[in-house]
Amino acid sequence: MDNAAFSVDQPHVTADAVRALIDHAILKPELTRSDVDAQLDEAAAYRVFSVCVRPSDVAHAVARLAGTGVGVGTVIGFPHGTTSTEAKVAESLQALADGAFELDMVQNIGAAKSGDWERVEADVRAVVDAAGSTVVKVILETVFLTDDEVVAASRAAQSAGAAFVKTSTGFAGGGATAEHIALMRATVGTDTGVKASGGVRGLDTLLEMVGAGANRIGTSASARILDEVAHRAETGAASALGDDTTSY
Repeated sequence: MDNAAFSVDQPHVTADAVRALIDHAILKPELTRSDVDAQLDEAAAYRVFSVCVRPSDVAHAVARLAGTGVGVGTVIGFPHGTTSTEAKVAESLQALADGAFELDMVQNIGAAKSGDWERVEADVRAVVDAAGSTVVKVILETVFLTDDEVVAASRAAQSAGAAFVKTSTGFAGGGATAEHIALMRATVGTDTGVKASGGVRGLDTLLEMVGAGANRIGTSASARILDEVAHRAETGAASALGDDTTSY
């Protein structure tokens, strides 16, 4: 896997290049089944790379998206990362049994803040081992971390065998920043992916994250972003829509 910064020709960005980056987030706890279905259908219509759904929605999402080419991922230990390692492993195995093709786990944030990097790494490694060949992304929740802790957490995740490090859950009052993306990319090099998630609500922000080194984007603003790509391709100028401020 080449996880160097994803190549997007920013002046001439294409919908195919952008949709290949997007994990469409369907994670709010209050979403009803009809809300989830509407979001799944939107993801299929826009042909994004994947959706990231709540664990209880995995099997339903896999069935509804069958034949669309859109993958179904889910979250583990979400959103706080405070469940036991054993619980994270059990949750991972159930998600895989339900058909998830990628797992986004939250690191043990308290252990990270305590500087207990052996515990952080062991927690990630247990999920990676349970996942086998399945891609595991580790959510650092960078809003809580110092730059030194972002570096140490990225190294722990990489050492444990994670395929990606990821900025945020989108539910902690902060999200991805270009500075954190650049720091994470500088730390893990090209052998590990970097996912920007949280606060990516428009095309310009997506392109900023890609320019900083992200090669996957988590967002619930997929429709707004891809509509903006289409508008710019057609008119050569930005639309008046702006960011989707309701997204995460």
